[in-house]
Amino acid sequence: MANGGLTCVKFITFFCNLLFALTGLLIFLVGFTVQLKYNHYSNFVGNNIWTVPIILMIVGLVVAVICFLGCCGAVKENSCMILSFAILAVLIFIAEVGLGIAGYVKHSGLQNVMEGQFNLTMEQYSERKDYRDTWSLVQTELKCCGTYESADWERILHNTTLPKSCCSVIITEEATDCTTKHAHTEGCFNKLLSIIDSNTLTLAGVVLGVAGIQILTIMFACCLFRSFGRNYETV
Repeated sequence: MANGGLTCVKFITFFCNLLFALTGLLIFLVGFTVQLKYNHYSNFVGNNIWTVPIILMIVGLVVAVICFLGCCGAVKENSCMILSFAILAVLIFIAEVGLGIAGYVKHSGLQNVMEGQFNLTMEQYSERKDYRDTWSLVQTELKCCGTYESADWERILHNTTLPKSCCSVIITEEATDCTTKHAHTEGCFNKLLSIIDSNTLTLAGVVLGVAGIQILTIMFACCLFRSFGRNYETV
């Protein structure tokens, strides 16, 4: 009966380790996707915000690697490997909690950071090509114009002509300039903030699901370690 219970715990631990490995892959993919899709907006949200996706990718890879330790420990009935896995898994879990807290703290001040970055990049629009490229990209992709409205450009460019990215198409052959008459009506600040907020909620849901699986895996690993110890004592 004891051996049957041990086999059951081994099987469950091995299965949870596979799920644990999948959570690592999921964390990596989330970090990679955020980095790939939104890294070009870093001028608007501050470079320090984009350390989070990089850390997520690193954590995801580490999780996937230590799962190999847990699977081997369960199959070979190696208590040392199981204990090492449990300790590393706990450390990873603590790191993820810390990362979540840091992300929440940074997100709470994100709006102020973004306002400052939008103002800075707009004021230096004429001097810096990278800012011009970023504005052209965000206005084209999000179909927006200016920080809050197209009129924001008047105090920067000192005329009624707007960046061409503010308009979806060239108006006529005679008038190729983009003006407020044909520009996108929505500002870019609220649009980008809305995208980041929606992605933050998605990320929070993923983290909660991952945390649940990881806690379950750690619990079964501890149970398996104790079962190995009892078996050795019996022998």
